[in-house]
Amino acid sequence: MYAQIARRLDPFGRRLAALLLAAVAGCTTPPAPLAGPDPSDPHAPSRPVAYRPVVAPYASARPADPTAWREQNERVAPPEKP
Repeated sequence: MYAQIARRLDPFGRRLAALLLAAVAGCTTPPAPLAGPDPSDPHAPSRPVAYRPVVAPYASARPADPTAWREQNERVAPPEKP
């Protein structure tokens, strides 16, 4: 349709028509995706809120005094089978 109108217009009219078409196309918004309940509905179901600290699995990594390697290995080794 634009091409039919553009053929009948002079060069200035073509630019004006293109500008108007771009302005109208820029003012339209795409439809919202239907991915879940309406967020503006106060009665919409939602997951419960739970507190999860960010630093919960933190363990200090400060240098420690060296210990005997044999004792360290025995602490982490699986128990011996009878």
